[in-house]
This record gives sequence, C-alpha cells and structure tokens, in this order.
Amino acid sequence: MPTKLSIDPDLLDRAFALSGEGTREAAVRRALEEFIARREREGLHGLLGTLEWDDSFDLKRARTRD
Repeated sequence: MPTKLSIDPDLLDRAFALSGEGTREAAVRRALEEFIARREREGLHGLLGTLEWDDSFDLKRARTRD
C-alpha cells in the first residue's frame, strides 16, 4: 500500500547508509522491522522473574525416552 510520509532527509540518508540496503524503501522497512523486534524483546524482558521455578525438575530425566 503506497504511503506518503514526510521524513527528515538527513535521518533517512543516515539510515540508508547504515542499513546496507539497496533502496531507501528497503532501509525504512528494515528500520521498522528492527524497531518492532526490539520493542517485542523489551516486552518479554518484563516477564523475567515472574515465573515460578521448580527446583526438583530434572531436564535430563525428562528428555530420556522410557
């Protein structure tokens, strides 16, 4: 879907140069993908320490076939 955006040309040029992509459109797409991935990881980070841990669980025993 074509979208018109007003993006700071200096910012776009910097992103394009750093991205290694062949087009400015690809550089913007990559920047958005990386932004989304980083925010999703930050959301998962908030879960640390919120799960209960079972110290009696034996991973090696659980992985063997009986």
